[in-house]
Amino acid sequence: MYAVKNIFAPKSSRVLRVLLTNHGRDWDERQLAEEARVSNGLVHYVCKTLIGLGYADRNAKNRVLLIDPLKLLKRWASYHEYDRVNRFLDYFTFDKEIDQFSRRFADLSLKYAFSGLSAAWVVAPYVRPVDVHLYIESERLASELAKKLDLNPTPRGGNVKFVVPYDKGVFYGMREIRGLKVVSNVQLYVDLYNFPARGEEAASQLLELILKEWRGKKEEQQSVRS
Repeated sequence: MYAVKNIFAPKSSRVLRVLLTNHGRDWDERQLAEEARVSNGLVHYVCKTLIGLGYADRNAKNRVLLIDPLKLLKRWASYHEYDRVNRFLDYFTFDKEIDQFSRRFADLSLKYAFSGLSAAWVVAPYVRPVDVHLYIESERLASELAKKLDLNPTPRGGNVKFVVPYDKGVFYGMREIRGLKVVSNVQLYVDLYNFPARGEEAASQLLELILKEWRGKKEEQQSVRS
């Protein structure tokens, strides 16, 4: 019997997101709770479950660290259903090129983060997207952004999809690339894995970047310890 029934539930997944995004680092449970913005109790039980499942362990200082991040990431990705857990608000832009439209987001002060194939195109161009997906905190903010960008709402089939996330943890680790705000590579991989229209292909390309990042962080941590 594990301490947490579902480690991929919204609040529990915040802990996974922190651990995976910062793989190579070990954590005190209180620090991890503060970083993930969840309770100390939840972190304790999630970590206990991760250790029981063989994804994590404690080092000599009793700090938590991942020992099988790839298996954990893939299991989370296979569980995650991006198109079902989030709420989508469809809009339409007359911009013919996705790249041209995306540039209109550069330097906007509103909180948003590209995901899906449009984010993958920014991070690791492989599959050219036919629409834009981006997380936005609320329907109200989506409406404000749509007005700024002169977008037209549509019941379905829009080429711009504002995504109200199942949990605000999706914004953790977001970064700016060429003026565009994009989710972390970990979040992007999880979103792409079951994404229709060649999402899995894009995810496999992205995984190479994630593994390279992890190797770099691990080497950096080892050099600090030595």
